[in-house]
Amino acid sequence: MRFSTSWHLALVGFALLTLSVLAPSSLQAQEKKEAPAPAADEAKPDAKDSEAKPEADEKADAKASSTDDSEAFEQIELFTRVLEIVRQNYVDPEKVSYEKLINSALTGMLADLDPHCQFMQPKVFEQLQQNTGSTYEGVGITISIRNDILSIVTVREDGPAAKAGVLPGDQILKINNILTESVGLTEAVALLKGKPGEKLKLTLRRPATKELLDVEMVREIIKQSTVKDIALLDANFTAPYKIGYARILQFSDPTADELSDALDELEKQGMEAFVLDMRNNPGGLLNSAIDVIGEFVPAGSQVLTTEGKPGSGEIRPYRTSAARKRRDREYPVAILMNYASASGAEVVAGALQDMRRAIVVGETSFGKGSVQSIMPLDGSDGKAIRLTTAKYYTPSHRTIHENGVIPNIVAALTPKEEEQLARWFNRESASPEERKKLEKFQDLQLTRAVDAMKGALVYSQKKNGTAAKAEKKGSEEKTATAPAEPKPEVEEKKPDAE
Repeated sequence: MRFSTSWHLALVGFALLTLSVLAPSSLQAQEKKEAPAPAADEAKPDAKDSEAKPEADEKADAKASSTDDSEAFEQIELFTRVLEIVRQNYVDPEKVSYEKLINSALTGMLADLDPHCQFMQPKVFEQLQQNTGSTYEGVGITISIRNDILSIVTVREDGPAAKAGVLPGDQILKINNILTESVGLTEAVALLKGKPGEKLKLTLRRPATKELLDVEMVREIIKQSTVKDIALLDANFTAPYKIGYARILQFSDPTADELSDALDELEKQGMEAFVLDMRNNPGGLLNSAIDVIGEFVPAGSQVLTTEGKPGSGEIRPYRTSAARKRRDREYPVAILMNYASASGAEVVAGALQDMRRAIVVGETSFGKGSVQSIMPLDGSDGKAIRLTTAKYYTPSHRTIHENGVIPNIVAALTPKEEEQLARWFNRESASPEERKKLEKFQDLQLTRAVDAMKGALVYSQKKNGTAAKAEKKGSEEKTATAPAEPKPEVEEKKPDAE
């Protein structure tokens, strides 16, 4: 098929119009910054150099811009040619409207960048906003694509999926009998979503046992607190110390306040060390994670940096809030992590580990350390894109993304133990017989964390004891070497002469 010159021009014009419509207004405007005036004692560049360099730079920039524009026109023309070929020749006309084809192209383009980028229809954007709260509609799972297989990362306790026996690590082969091998993450999320009361069927493969499972559940409104199982651990387990424990399931608006209240209560009971369990925590609101860090470090501490694309200059430091700080919490802290701990959980663990404020115990975490920005598309009836625009860096400038947080103390669980742990977390919805069996479960990772806290307390006591002895010894030496106070001279009184 041949295209005339006028048709070529029309296609390029259409493509340029498409670009102008799709580009978010937030990306079109560039902020103009006034250059600071040089200091009075700053050496001024030679006049010749100051004139010659901008001219050379302008030529180089113009050449680069021309090359970029040329490549852009070529690729846009290719896209529009394919678009029209498809519209004119595809066998089912109802499938090739401009809206459907453009939406499909945008969906594929964003999905190809990384698993977290997404072209969102209005309904999807609304659901995304709901998921950052402590209440949302669904079956209670988070998913990702691992090794090209759609997999379940976390299962919300007491949700429909947990009650149906779904476990973290299960691979989703079918969603309502639709094969997932050719389904992208965005489409999979759409298939899993639905109204409360609607049924959902999943076909799963469990890697630990290689068994295939068909599970059915009913979507519902899921409500849950984000901090659970707050208690002093069994004294027989932690003797001679009192060690507190709490789990953060995800980070939402109330999380930091819930944790702060939990710590206050445990401190009243005499807690000497604390274990924070963030296993199977998929993350959530970044500001909530920062506030959780603030419970254990001084107010105003820089605990995280986000950095944009190289050369963009987009660097943003995050500091703990002085307004939130209620009291100093100086006791030892251990953090439990596993392969399903992601995003906000990794931010908390990475920061407290770098600042030597906590010991991380368990397994290397998921490695989701990137920032997604939501960019509404003007004039598109509520559509938006979710784009990865920055990466997280810990206080020591470690990147979490694709690396995860490596624990100080490695304690890996077997697949069987992982299954038992998931069932233990969801014990509230288990049958009486199942609960009785779960009472025998021994949490290896928690045991390692408690051992670490005992060691930290012993070290702290020895250190404080040595310091006290040194202080006492110094005081004694000072007393021993101090000059004796002079005694007042007493005039000898002679008896009166007889």
